[in-house]
Amino acid sequence: MLSALARPASAALRRSFSTSAQNNAKVAVLGASGGIGQPLSLLLKNSPLVSRLTLYDIAHTPGVAADLSHIETRPTVKGYLGPEQLPDCLKGCDVVVIPAGVPRKPGMTRDDLFNTNATIVATLTAACAQHCPEAMICIIANPVNSTIPITAEVFKKHGVYNPNKIFGVTTLDIVRANTFVAELKCTPKVDIPQDQLTTLIGRIQEAGTEVVKAKAGAGSATLSMAYAGARFVFSVVDAMNGKEGVVECSFVKSQETDCPYFSTPLLLGKKGIEKNLGIGKISPFEEKMIAEAIPELKASIKKGEEFVKNMK
Repeated sequence: MLSALARPASAALRRSFSTSAQNNAKVAVLGASGGIGQPLSLLLKNSPLVSRLTLYDIAHTPGVAADLSHIETRPTVKGYLGPEQLPDCLKGCDVVVIPAGVPRKPGMTRDDLFNTNATIVATLTAACAQHCPEAMICIIANPVNSTIPITAEVFKKHGVYNPNKIFGVTTLDIVRANTFVAELKCTPKVDIPQDQLTTLIGRIQEAGTEVVKAKAGAGSATLSMAYAGARFVFSVVDAMNGKEGVVECSFVKSQETDCPYFSTPLLLGKKGIEKNLGIGKISPFEEKMIAEAIPELKASIKKGEEFVKNMK
């Protein structure tokens, strides 16, 4: 759905490094010691949009926090280690980003990550529901098609569910689409022949596997995901600060298709989603792709919802 989703590279990310405005967003990264968490925390530490950065993981966070705290930028940094310190990490947070979970290895699908990551996300989001229920929750942990329904059901269990504040970060797909389209055409408005379009979409869909294979078992798409995660957070914070016209795609509670959750462009505001901009005008080819994706997407959503219902 390139016509509906792709847009120029992140103005929010550029602004976060150049703006002189002193904002006060308190941001937590859960899974801050991991392959995504560390570069993501570095990008957040480099932003004047953030005043306080709290880092949580089950190992190494004091060291990561100490390292980042030596950087001469505005945000204060503190690391929290283990479940007993998680409440203190979350108290007072405006935005929580969750890249925690196991990375994909060669031969694994995102769905293979479900059993481990579902438990991790359910545990972390339960803590968010208890200690920062008003925060914007940005889920990176895969499979997002299931971890967002998990997050929603956990927040419902705690009686604090707000669908306008729970986001599945799909920004990396947009970043990749922008990059790959630019490699092919490099002009503001493009018309891609069908044969090239099929190849391009296939590459975007399998780009994560491309990185996993290239790293030969040494990791997954961590640096590009950190960039995409930071871009999304900066857009959310910009909107919370009252900036108008902030649009990002995200996998959220939705009525745009037959699926209860879907990823579309969203107009962001002070309280999260201000307006779902929908799928927009798409080609018959793109309509067919969506129709083919719906059954699998519904199954992934149901899997996440059932996981929470079956939790003790």
